Amino acid sequence: MADRGGCCPPMDLFRSEAMQLVQLIVPMESAHLTVSYLGDLGLLQFKDLNSDKSPFQRTYAAQIKRCGEMARKLRFFKEQMLKAGFSTSTKPGAENDINLDDLEVKLGELEAELIEMNANGEKLQRGYNELLEYKLVLQKAGEFFASAQRAATAQQREIGSQQMGDESIETPLLQEQETSTDLSKQVKLGFITGLVPREKSMAFERILFRATRGNVLLKQVPAEDPVTDPVSGEKMEKNVFVVFYSGERAKNKILKICEAFGANRYPFAEDLGKQGLMINEVSGRISELKTTIDAGLLLRDNLLRTIGDQFEQWNIKVKKEKSIYHTLNMLSLDVTKKCLVAEGWSPVFATKQIQEALQRAAFDSNSQVGAIFQVLHTRESPPTYFRTNKFTSAFQEIVDAYGVAKYQEANPGVYTIVTFPFLFAVMFGDWGHGICLLLATLFFIVREKKLSSQKLGDITEMTFGGRYVIMMMSLFSIYTGLIYNEFFSVPFELFGRSAYACRDLSCRDATSVGLIKVGDTYPFGVDPAWHGSRSELPFLNSLKMKMSILLGVAQMNLGIILSYFNATFFSNSLNIWFQFIPQMIFLNSLFGYLSLLIIVKWCTGSQADLYHILIYMFLSPTDDLGENQLFPGQKTAQIVLLLLALVSVPWMLLPKPFLLKKQHENRHQGQSYAPLESTDETLLSVANHDSHGHDHEEFEFGEVFVHQLIHTIEFVLGAVSNTASYLRLWALSLAHSELSVVFYEKVLLLAWGFNNVIILIVGIIVFIFATVGVLLVMETLSAFLHALRLHWVEFQNKFYEGDGYKFHPFAFALLGDEDD
Repeated sequence: MADRGGCCPPMDLFRSEAMQLVQLIVPMESAHLTVSYLGDLGLLQFKDLNSDKSPFQRTYAAQIKRCGEMARKLRFFKEQMLKAGFSTSTKPGAENDINLDDLEVKLGELEAELIEMNANGEKLQRGYNELLEYKLVLQKAGEFFASAQRAATAQQREIGSQQMGDESIETPLLQEQETSTDLSKQVKLGFITGLVPREKSMAFERILFRATRGNVLLKQVPAEDPVTDPVSGEKMEKNVFVVFYSGERAKNKILKICEAFGANRYPFAEDLGKQGLMINEVSGRISELKTTIDAGLLLRDNLLRTIGDQFEQWNIKVKKEKSIYHTLNMLSLDVTKKCLVAEGWSPVFATKQIQEALQRAAFDSNSQVGAIFQVLHTRESPPTYFRTNKFTSAFQEIVDAYGVAKYQEANPGVYTIVTFPFLFAVMFGDWGHGICLLLATLFFIVREKKLSSQKLGDITEMTFGGRYVIMMMSLFSIYTGLIYNEFFSVPFELFGRSAYACRDLSCRDATSVGLIKVGDTYPFGVDPAWHGSRSELPFLNSLKMKMSILLGVAQMNLGIILSYFNATFFSNSLNIWFQFIPQMIFLNSLFGYLSLLIIVKWCTGSQADLYHILIYMFLSPTDDLGENQLFPGQKTAQIVLLLLALVSVPWMLLPKPFLLKKQHENRHQGQSYAPLESTDETLLSVANHDSHGHDHEEFEFGEVFVHQLIHTIEFVLGAVSNTASYLRLWALSLAHSELSVVFYEKVLLLAWGFNNVIILIVGIIVFIFATVGVLLVMETLSAFLHALRLHWVEFQNKFYEGDGYKFHPFAFALLGDEDD
């Protein structure tokens, strides 16, 4: 839908697009290309005509399995590229030129090659790590043996010198006894060398001692740098150990303990000469392996780069093919098995585009027979489709989160674009905070092209998706902030000088009684003189509370008026006469009258008590109003309005169920024959018929009456509770204003009063964090949720059924990035 080319009507959000149920009969040879072209178009929602079959029984199950296998290989390539630190190429490619069979073979070859490279690389790397450990053992154990040999030689020299100096009469006898010992009875000690993880070294030593009953000698030397373990491939700190033992049984025990502790053993020669040769040999092999590994990594990187250049094209191709075969599996096979039959929903405006796509597919596939396109007549309720753009889509999502609109019923999303940010701003009125919100959302709007192509976090993605909602909220907040005359709770004389001044120098700002009007009324918003006075809170409370009721009654009236447009559109006269009219009379007889009293009181400056008027309108409608009278004939008007409100309740409740019963009886007696309707008229009226059970064979009068009773009670009670619910606008506005005052006076001004730079800096930092954390984040979320509730409950329940289902066309543009 990127290019509408003037064929489509202008975007109309008030009603969903007119839909039609179409049938396509497509020859087998052009079926694949036809579905592909329809996927590019993205304006047809296919119906599953094989819902009784399992996925494995369908015609194209084998092709889907092939595509799934190719998708698995591509996921494997992606994992390997991410491990190697490569990114896939984002440049567009001509995936249509790729043959699926060739791609399958190529992916298989590349996978086999990459698996072989990985296996060889892992084998070489393991050998390399083993040689590094071996070299370390040779060095550390060699140092131990060399030092031991030097110590033994020094000890022998010392003993020899002592014997020469201290000869006695018994010395020859002892020497003869020593030399006469049988050499065959001398014990030969064996030893094992290797590395053990340092964290296990203490336990290793303890187990060795216990297993051999102390008949071992263990020497450990820590390796300076971490060593890569050949088995696990992880870097860890290790100790080089040498264990001396006597006997085969002890050796077997030590070997088993080494295996249990993951200690790698390496052969070692006692001879110093052999040790030197082994170190040289191992060093040579290490350098050779290093060269071989580097060459292998270079080859692997080149292969991954080649894959990366074409990865996106291959991935898109495989996803498209898989989605095409999924769609083909939803088509039913004709009796002749020479063509496929498809059914689906499409917008009426897309008829020409779908027919062009069918003709192009038949021509490009060299099919001798073209596809047949025909519109089916149905009583089934069509899907709901609104054409939105990046600005309106977020507002439509707010409505859809409550419930998708029934086919072609009035869409509250149109009004939500203005009313939602406005009601938010009534609760968030501060033009300083509004500017902060605007700057934050402008960051997302300016960088939207870059951010839309990136993977964002959950909260960031949510904020980015609603960037235009936040922009509208911030603009309206600036507007209401100027009306409230609050900039971080500080008033400014932006639109002229204040109309009030002090009577004398001593009055200061203690109370508004000491103020006199010296100039013209402040032209826009609240006069700055009210701020800081003792009368500020009672004045603003009265203003905001009355304004909340006016806004609430106006929005509820809008909701009832929209129910009239719904009834007119669906030709439902019963809803006009027995729902719209009594609801308008009831709501406006009570709360419309209250709104009128508020406006009259503001205009006349009267001191009348509106609470008293409204309460005694019910309790004592015939009593004189006295000082609470706002206009002549008010008492008579109140009695008339009260009677109208009382009459409207049975008006809503009683006639409609009886008239519905009469309509049902007339229809089944053959008294309501009518000419056949056109497709459009049928689709428009079907939702209305279905919602009242007209198509049921049996008319349950009791059920309909109870439903109408519930609806009437809900409206009557809801009129009171919903009007009271709008007082949240006043409550949250007051809370926001008072929090702003607290943070300004008790943090910023308090820190300023100390005349200390450090305290001032700390105060400014606390003020910034409190403003951002509480007022710009928590209060924004709070006001957003309350505005959401006012729309979902108080506004939409007057007219919006929201029991439709979304139009989900088969479109390649909607293919997600998630793995299948």
